[in-house]
Amino acid sequence: MSTVERDLQSVNMTDPELWTDGPPHEVFRELREKCPVHWTPELTDFPDEDGFWSVTTADDILAVTRDFRTYSSELGGVTAVTHAIPLELARAMFIAMDPPKHDRVKALFQRGFTPKRIAAHEDEIRAIVVRVLDRLEGRETCDLVRDVAQPAVTRVIDSFMGVPEEEDPTWARLANAVLGATDEDMNADGLPGVLEKDVPEVFERCRTMIAERREHPTDDLTSVLVHAEVDGQKLEENEIVMGFFLLVAAGSDSTKATYCSGMRALMEHPDQMRLVLDDPSLIPSAVEESLRMFPAFSHFRRTATCDTELHGQKIRAGEKVVMSSGSRSWMPAASSSNASSSISRTCGWALAPARASAYRAPGCSRSDRPRRRHREPRPAPSAPCGPTRARAAVCAARAHRASPAPRRAPRAARERHSGAAP
Repeated sequence: MSTVERDLQSVNMTDPELWTDGPPHEVFRELREKCPVHWTPELTDFPDEDGFWSVTTADDILAVTRDFRTYSSELGGVTAVTHAIPLELARAMFIAMDPPKHDRVKALFQRGFTPKRIAAHEDEIRAIVVRVLDRLEGRETCDLVRDVAQPAVTRVIDSFMGVPEEEDPTWARLANAVLGATDEDMNADGLPGVLEKDVPEVFERCRTMIAERREHPTDDLTSVLVHAEVDGQKLEENEIVMGFFLLVAAGSDSTKATYCSGMRALMEHPDQMRLVLDDPSLIPSAVEESLRMFPAFSHFRRTATCDTELHGQKIRAGEKVVMSSGSRSWMPAASSSNASSSISRTCGWALAPARASAYRAPGCSRSDRPRRRHREPRPAPSAPCGPTRARAAVCAARAHRASPAPRRAPRAARERHSGAAP
């Protein structure tokens, strides 16, 4: 291991104390400067799990992301905790596949979020958000997560999937339960209880929808998955189920987390919120910066397929390599302005960062994270392309209900978020 200061060597990146107020940005800064590939020998909440390497610089994270032959998603899954969900289920999601299958299955999901399809849903998305906000009429306060983000985002995602509106609360409950399986506040029976009760319900409900779409195809994304073929073969049932759940659960959760963190930042800085309210053309840029500053996932994990070396650090075959999103998003090199004082580089206004409470330490339980009124589960990534526009519509309707549709984000930003999935 590289020679670094003793206190940095002893840092355990899963220590809940590091994450009390959000991502440990100061620790990340020190790691980038002195130990960019850092070893955590054990996971605080999962003593039986092996340790992992934390990768903290943008260049190294990009190198790991691009080299799937050396750093595999499929070999051990995409979370620091290998058995957070059964590996065979994780591998049924395209985020835990390696190319070429990853690329082919991901393309199926992208069919549901083409620019034409998004444009066709824009009025509906706006109407969904306005209906949610109308329910708050006359109230002095609200819970932003439970009263705004949860119902709005769930309905938007479910509308793409063809889920009836009356089933939104059920799918929200299942998503929060499964993605928060290790959260004692949500699941007294823990992961075993979720696997015994909630996961079977997910599969049963999905099987019902799959059977309906096979008999009566529609134009929703569930039908796309049911009738799609990859290399001349239709997806297996578990791949359809996990793909469906990836979008319904993880897609909504990631949007909630980033939206709420961005809104919290604006609420903590009313002068900046006023700028957005007065000029809705700033919304797309604010959305892009929320995605940068408050990515919904604290990390993505790969597994080394062979002995290798990264930034001078030798890594053995089979070891976990965890890419720290919270470090990459806030490092100075990732921003044209000071990473600690700007939420928007493109719309020209500065904003001190909010605490990114949507984060948790890799491997720690939900209950160890900063307290929120509502659990923000730890999801897998949402589908590329679509949710960004959905977030923009949510923000747009909240900021200025009568405003015209927000302009599209700059091309470079769109490409950044519609590129290869993790």
